[in-house]
Amino acid sequence: MDPVGVAAAPDARPGPAWQSKCPWGAPNTTSISCSLADVMSEQLAKELQLEEENAVFPEVVAVAEGPFITGENIDTSSDLMLAQMLQMEFDREYDAQLRREEKKINGDSKVSISFENYRKVHPYDSDSSEDEVDWQDTRHDPYRADKPTTTPRKGFVGKGKDITTKHDEVVCGRKNTARMENFAPEFQVGDGIGMDLKLSNQVFNALKQHAYSEERRSARLHEKKEHSTAEKAVDPKTRLLLYKMVNAGMLETITGCISTGKESVVFHAYGGNATEDKVIPPECAIKVFKTTLNEFKNRDKYIKDDYRFKDRFSKLNPRKIIRMWAEKEMHNLTRMQNAGIPCPQVVILKKHVLVMSFIGQDQVPAPKLKDVTLSSEDMKKAYYQILNMMQQLYKECNLVHADLSEYNMLWHDGKVWLIDVSQSVEPTHPHGLEFLFRDCRNVSQFFQKGGVAEALNERELFNAVSGLNITADNEVDFQAEIEALEKMNEDHVQNHGKKLSMFSNDGDPPIYDE
Repeated sequence: MDPVGVAAAPDARPGPAWQSKCPWGAPNTTSISCSLADVMSEQLAKELQLEEENAVFPEVVAVAEGPFITGENIDTSSDLMLAQMLQMEFDREYDAQLRREEKKINGDSKVSISFENYRKVHPYDSDSSEDEVDWQDTRHDPYRADKPTTTPRKGFVGKGKDITTKHDEVVCGRKNTARMENFAPEFQVGDGIGMDLKLSNQVFNALKQHAYSEERRSARLHEKKEHSTAEKAVDPKTRLLLYKMVNAGMLETITGCISTGKESVVFHAYGGNATEDKVIPPECAIKVFKTTLNEFKNRDKYIKDDYRFKDRFSKLNPRKIIRMWAEKEMHNLTRMQNAGIPCPQVVILKKHVLVMSFIGQDQVPAPKLKDVTLSSEDMKKAYYQILNMMQQLYKECNLVHADLSEYNMLWHDGKVWLIDVSQSVEPTHPHGLEFLFRDCRNVSQFFQKGGVAEALNERELFNAVSGLNITADNEVDFQAEIEALEKMNEDHVQNHGKKLSMFSNDGDPPIYDE
């Protein structure tokens, strides 16, 4: 046999049919003569390997392979270039192996897995043509001149008819177009690539002012959305708290908003499953305190001087103070409930969300005292009930409502219910007696206008509730004595460091009844 070549085998003739179907039959192979140099060629070995792979996995798409890079068509003197070439070939072989594994594992299954994240060469990392290269990846910017020109100190270039000043309309227009890149990314200015845009100063200034206005408006909306509650809406953090209550089974569903105020939004909800230590009413009211600081800028006097929260008030940031409002209302409602005063029952407190029992029926809240029309007997009954509640609130609960009016009193089941006690303070508060006198004025004026002849005026009602015998002929002197009593109590606090009422009398306040 020739040592250089490989002898050709005799022509293979087709055998009988049974021999072609028999698995033990001799295969029909045809040997092709080739030289020893071809047999030792790496390119031939690669082609043979690809043929075998295609025969095993015929449906697998072959990897796009270019001509094998050899020293004939590229400079291989650099070790870095050789390393990059070898790494590229290895990555392509590795990706081809991953594709074969995907095909083998997936098969005909409807649910398939992918090894795309494990590939070395991703489609967007492959060599791209010049048409796929973005203009931003190059040094050419269509909004700028190819050769930047500078304005000389004299303010113009050229001579005669070809003179061009810095105020030239074309030059300024192109500069204004290029300056639009300084706008905020959210501000859409359109696509002017490939066009010679020229914006006048008037148009550019209008766009600039509008861009700044939109940026400030977007910042305000983002702040309002992330950190505050809006009218009849809640921020994402509050919404998450409500979702957790529903998912925990405490609430069955939240139906919608029933009331909005300066400091809170009230929602109606149906109660869920009761627990061992907590009884959940069938209908609940969810009071969400607004987290906007401007609603509380004039109301910090109700809490910063309250000795129950005075130490914590100075250590909290403004946003956490709002949670303290919800906590304060919870404590005040608990005191009133223990004293037997008709008021909402506290269910649970989560940060600035307070869940209470619902005063009403079938999603219809009880009407406010200002909105309901009562007969003379019911009006008289409501007046004496409120008078007793004010005395009970002052004596047993040691509280002053501080915002008592027909807007914060509900009429339900033939009696008056007190709500909104987040601002309530104790009588020893530096302004507690002033708040009590204001409540007495509101109650007296409402029932006097309502036709209750037995209604006391504000000074008589103040003495009846507080038990103080302040004798003054006019309102000015009456308020002066109230301020003097508050000053005495505040001086006692400064000297002894504890709250003791300096204006209590020996006897209890008189109880008025029908």
